[in-house]
Amino acid sequence: MDGTPLGSGAPAQNTSSTYYFTGRSDNFGPGNSGNPSNARLDPESIRVSPDGKSVYVSDEYGPYVRQFDNSTGKLVQTFTLPSNLDVSKLSPVGSTEISGNTSGRTANKGMEGLALTPDGKTLVGIMQAPLIQDATGASKNTVRIVTIDVATHATHEYAYNLTTGSGVSEIVALNDHQFLVDERDGKGLGDGSAAKVKQLFIIDIKGATEVSSLSGSALAAAAVTKSGPFLDIVSALGANGIPNTQVPSKIEGLTFGQDVTVNGQVEHTLWVANDNDFVPATSGPNMFYVFGFTDADLAKYGASFTPEQIAAVPEASTWAMMIAGFFGVGLLASRRRKRPALA
Repeated sequence: MDGTPLGSGAPAQNTSSTYYFTGRSDNFGPGNSGNPSNARLDPESIRVSPDGKSVYVSDEYGPYVRQFDNSTGKLVQTFTLPSNLDVSKLSPVGSTEISGNTSGRTANKGMEGLALTPDGKTLVGIMQAPLIQDATGASKNTVRIVTIDVATHATHEYAYNLTTGSGVSEIVALNDHQFLVDERDGKGLGDGSAAKVKQLFIIDIKGATEVSSLSGSALAAAAVTKSGPFLDIVSALGANGIPNTQVPSKIEGLTFGQDVTVNGQVEHTLWVANDNDFVPATSGPNMFYVFGFTDADLAKYGASFTPEQIAAVPEASTWAMMIAGFFGVGLLASRRRKRPALA
C-alpha cells in the first residue's frame, strides 16, 4: 500500500454508450435529479410491454421512467418527466436532501408505482407522496400522477387525493383509463405494530383535469374520480386467518395473473406482493397473496377489466401446483372455498 486514498468506489457517470445503475444514493452527476446520466437508480415498479420486447421501470431517486430491452438488458431510453418532480440540490443523505429543496419529489418517495395500459401505449406513474411544494395546506394529501405516451413521449399530470393512507405504493391498469391504486400506511409486520390501511381504490382519469400548473386547493379540488375501497387487504387477510400484526407493513406490488374458473364462474386474479427491505427477521418473508374478482365485482364501482394477452389458462390442479412450485409461500388463492372479500 502506498497510502493513496481509495476514493468513493462509485463508478463513472453514465454516457451515451455505457450505463451503470448501482442504486447508490451518491451516484449522481451535475444538475438536478432528472439528469438521465445519473447512475442513482432505485427501481420501484416494473411493467413488460404486450409484445414482451420492452421492460419499463420506475424509480424513486430521479424520479425516472426507463425503458430496457428485454432480451439484452440494454437501456433503450429514459423518458423526460415534468421538471416539477425534480429536486435541484442532491445529497446521499435523505434528511439533507429534504432540507435543501423547496420543490420536487420527497427524498426516497419518488415514482413508486407504474402502470402500463393493456394496449401498451400509455405508461402511468404515480408518486408515493405529495411533492415538496404540495405537502402543506390544502394539497398536503395530494399526490401526482404522470401519464406518458410511449410513442410521442408527451406527458400529462393528474392529482390523486389520499383517503386514509400516508402514501401510494403501486398502480395497475384495469383498462385504458381506469386503474387500481394501492394506498397504504407504514404499519404492520416490519414496523412493530398492527397494520391498518392497506386498501385498493379504483380511479378514472378519463376527462380528468390536467394539473401541471395547479397547486394548493386548486390541485386538490381537481383530483381524479375515486371509488372504493375495492379491496381492503387487512380485512381480507384477517378473514382468512392472518392477523393484522402479521400483515406486511409495505404492500407494494400489484399485477394481474391468469383467469381461473371457480364453480363454473370465470374469475380474474390479482397478485399482491410486499417489500420486506431485505430484513426478514423483522419484516417476514416476501409474500404473494392472490385474490379473485369478477366482472360483476368491478361493475359495482362502474369499472371494467381489459386483460393483456396471456397464455391459455391451465387446468385448476395444474394452476395450483404451478403456484406452489414457483413460490412456495402463503397464498390466498381465489380458487379456495372461501374467496377473499373485495371490499
